[in-house]
Amino acid sequence: MLERFLTHISTLLDTSGNSTYLLAFSGGQDSVCLASLLNRAKVPFELAHVNFGLRGTESDLDEEFAKKWANDHRVEIHLLHPNTQELADSKGISIQMAAREIRYDFFEKTRSERNLTGIILAHHEDDQIETILLNLLRGTGIEGLYGMADKKGHLIRPLLPFAKEEISNYLLENTISWREDSSNSSDKYKRNRLRHQVIPTLLSVEPDARKNLLTSLSRLKDTGKLFFDLVEKWKKDSIREQGEFSEVEIQSLKNQPGAASLLYFWLRSYGFQPDQTQEIASNLSHFQTGAVFYSKNFELVIDREKLILGPIVDHFEPITLERGINSILIHGNEWQISEENWNGIIDPKPTNALLDLEHLTFPMTIRGWEEGDRFIPLGMNSSKKISDFLIDQKIPLIQKRRIKVLESGGKIAWIIGHRIADWAKCSPSTRICLHFKKS
Repeated sequence: MLERFLTHISTLLDTSGNSTYLLAFSGGQDSVCLASLLNRAKVPFELAHVNFGLRGTESDLDEEFAKKWANDHRVEIHLLHPNTQELADSKGISIQMAAREIRYDFFEKTRSERNLTGIILAHHEDDQIETILLNLLRGTGIEGLYGMADKKGHLIRPLLPFAKEEISNYLLENTISWREDSSNSSDKYKRNRLRHQVIPTLLSVEPDARKNLLTSLSRLKDTGKLFFDLVEKWKKDSIREQGEFSEVEIQSLKNQPGAASLLYFWLRSYGFQPDQTQEIASNLSHFQTGAVFYSKNFELVIDREKLILGPIVDHFEPITLERGINSILIHGNEWQISEENWNGIIDPKPTNALLDLEHLTFPMTIRGWEEGDRFIPLGMNSSKKISDFLIDQKIPLIQKRRIKVLESGGKIAWIIGHRIADWAKCSPSTRICLHFKKS
C-alpha cells in the first residue's frame, strides 16, 4: 500500500518537504492510517482534532489518543471543543450537519492562521461509493454522481483510490493501534445503513458492483465535462446581461434539448430549486406574460417571449423630498440633486432630469407608480396613462415594478429615469432648474 500511496500523492501533494499540511485526525482507522503513510512519506503535517463531546467518555478518550499520537510523533496538534447542539438549534439543522460545518470551519481557520498548504482528509474508496449512492438517493443530479474530488481548493483526499479493507490490513500488518467509534456500528444514520445493509446486498447480487460503480463514476465525469461545456456555451450565447437583470429568449430554450437542465444550471446560483426549473421548462409554451417564480432573493418573470431575472426589491416607502435635499437613493441607485442657473443646455442622459424650479411645489414625493396614474409626457399636450407609456417604451415587467415617480403638487413631474412631464420642463423663460443626476 505504501508504494501505491507514494506514487499517488506525487500528483496531489508537495512531497519535497517544503510544504506543511493540516491532517483531519479523529483517531479512527482511516485518519491513523493516513497519518502513518504521510509520516513514512516524509510529508510535514499538523493534526486537527475536534472533540464534539457527543459520546461522553469515548469522545474524551479519542482526544487523549490524538494528543498521544501527536506527542509520540512530535507533531503539532490543534484541538476544538465546540457546542454542537447549540449551533444545530440556532440554525435548525441536524447534529450531523452542525458537526460537519464546525469541523470544516475549524480546519480552514487553522489552515489559514498557520499558513498551511492544504487540508488532508482521510476519505477512501468505500466512502466514495457511499457518497455516490447517497447523492443518487437525494436526487442531486449529475454533479452528485461525481462523488468527492481528490483535490478541490484546499481540500485533499489522498486515500480515495484505496478500499477500507486495504486500510484495515495496513494497520494490522504494521501493528498500529486506533480508536473505534461505536457510532459507526449503529444503523441510526443513512450512511451506516447503506454500509451495513445496502452495499452488502448489492455485492451479493453483483460481486463486481464496487468496481462497476467506480467505472461508471469515471465515465460520468467525462460525460459531465462535455455537458458543462455545452451549458457554458449556451449561457454565453443566450443570456443577455442588462445591468442588474439577465434575460433569455424563450425560443432559445424551446430549441434546446435538456431545457430543464440548462435552466437549472443558470438559475441555481440565484437560489432556484430543480423542481422550479423543471416546471418552468415544461410549461414554456403555456405561461401567460406576468407569471413570476421566486427564490429567496431573486425573481424570474415571464415577459412575452423572454425570461427576465432580477433581484427581489424590498417594499418601497414613499420619500418626502424637501427643498435643499442634495441626493436621493432609490433601490441602490443614487441621484444627486442641485439647483442651477438655467443655461439652455439639456442634459443628454435619459436617466437624468432638468425641471423648472418655479413650476415645482415642495415638499415633493417620490413613490411607486399606481394603476390609473397619468402624466403629460415631454413633447405632448395631453395626458397618458403611465401603464400605457411603459408599454410603449417596451419596459419589461420586472423593471416596471421598480419604477418610481416624482410627484409635485398632486401632479407627476417625472417618471424617474425615463421621462419628465411636459409641464415641468425648462424653457427659455426658466431662471433656475432642479437638476437630478444619476451617480
